[in-house]
Amino acid sequence: MLFSLPKKVLIPVVASAFLLIGTSFKDDFFEIAKQIEIFTTLFKAVNTNYVDETNPAELMDKAIKSMLGSLDPYTVYFNEQDVVQFKINNTGEYTGIGALITRKKDRLLIREPYKNYPADKAGLKAGDEIIQIGDVLVADFKEDASQLLKGTKNTKIPVKYLRQGKTNATTLVLDEVDIKSVSFFGMIDSKTGYIVLSHFNRKASNETKEALEKLKKDGATQIVLDMRGNPGGLLNEAVSICNLFVAKNEVIVTTKSRIEKNNTTYKTTQEPVDTQIPLAIIVNGRSASASEIVSGALQDLDRAVVLGSRSFGKGLVQRSVDLTYGTQLKVTISRYYTPSGRCIQSLDYTHKDKNGVASKTDAKNYNAFKTRKGRPVFDGGGVLPDVELDKSKMSPIATALLKNDGIFDYATNYYYKNPSLGTKIPTLSDSDYSDFKNFLKTNKITLDTETELALKKTLEAAKKDQIDSAITAEYQQLVTAIEKSETTLLDKNKKEISSLIQEELIKRYQYQEGLYQFYIKDNSEIKKSVELLNNQSQYKSILKM
Repeated sequence: MLFSLPKKVLIPVVASAFLLIGTSFKDDFFEIAKQIEIFTTLFKAVNTNYVDETNPAELMDKAIKSMLGSLDPYTVYFNEQDVVQFKINNTGEYTGIGALITRKKDRLLIREPYKNYPADKAGLKAGDEIIQIGDVLVADFKEDASQLLKGTKNTKIPVKYLRQGKTNATTLVLDEVDIKSVSFFGMIDSKTGYIVLSHFNRKASNETKEALEKLKKDGATQIVLDMRGNPGGLLNEAVSICNLFVAKNEVIVTTKSRIEKNNTTYKTTQEPVDTQIPLAIIVNGRSASASEIVSGALQDLDRAVVLGSRSFGKGLVQRSVDLTYGTQLKVTISRYYTPSGRCIQSLDYTHKDKNGVASKTDAKNYNAFKTRKGRPVFDGGGVLPDVELDKSKMSPIATALLKNDGIFDYATNYYYKNPSLGTKIPTLSDSDYSDFKNFLKTNKITLDTETELALKKTLEAAKKDQIDSAITAEYQQLVTAIEKSETTLLDKNKKEISSLIQEELIKRYQYQEGLYQFYIKDNSEIKKSVELLNNQSQYKSILKM
């Protein structure tokens, strides 16, 4: 929510913010000044003449979001609270409870407590729903209630929460939280090191370097770098991580913009750790931005073999611009290009359909580029792995079950039915999977596949046109048909969904560390990576060595 300001100062503050941005565009200065004047007089007229009392802050918040929403999803305005969260994401450090939490209706849902941090020490578990913080009911607090769980170190915060329908109470003692970019590293076997790079905050390259050097000391002669699900972060950290594996003064990424000062070439500046160690990189559809710079650059330089599924395709670069009253604008300033000259941006935000959805680059329009040794690579759709693995691709129904918390909620239910597993790896039997399907049905968890959502929209449109009564029977037949097809899809994708449930359960019993220990022994993408690294003739053949 936009930081609330007195009416008298709101308009000049916003105007000055726009003027600060406008100075970068001298050629358009008159037009910008003209539009600011129109907006200022309009905003004042609305607030002084509207029939009911207005809230200038809320109106301005909607105006700013609507304006930025017409550009791309990465150009956003941060109020003072948002700025604090943004800094946490970049540094990985804050004082809080040490848990991943989200708002769910009138509660705060604990998604994952981090081991040995305040939430964990206070006994909170994934699936717990915080309903009261101190004297404040979460349902009555319309702003970001997670802000109530922040403060100075050793602050004690009493909370009430729901667990399996029962109300419980505990006290959180705030502490410093350090979010690791390298969330895990270890030896897969006697010669293969494994590094999980989950974020690109300011410590990412240092943590990756420390992990690499430690693994080499432990005997690693080949490395698997896992960036699945890594959403990206700081560009310079991506360059520094590439620098661990390639020589000094190597071009890693170039940014290009219509504004000259934003055109930059980023090169490696340090001596590398190891330019020869065989390297396999795993990515998937949730690997984005800085993850794609690392995987794309090392692919272009023929320094690593990339495995998995096509990455997300975010080829845009943002920069933060400080505004007045402690607020910020994060604005897209350029596109980035890998060493071969390709931009992997998959969505074109300058061309949107009537619903405001950006168009996706058609594969037939991808442009071909060459790696250093002449291998063909393509732009426009993320980083395409050298070795595509079907198991890295997630089915639509599995995606829906993650999005609607079907898997998360079932894992919570399973955990309390089986509290004594301890360090045992939970395995899902046929009976358990049947129980899962019944759980979805009993709790009326809709899968919300694209077909189901389209059908719901059709009924909503029919109600507006007042013809819904005429198509009720046909609509219900389609709903029944979809439900049957979804049951079929649940059975067809049983292995994939069971694996996702198992991974969620492992985190419940053994935290993230337990999940990565499990991956080392059982994950198919990691097994394939090790298999490739062990087959040096195949590895060298892919890289044309």
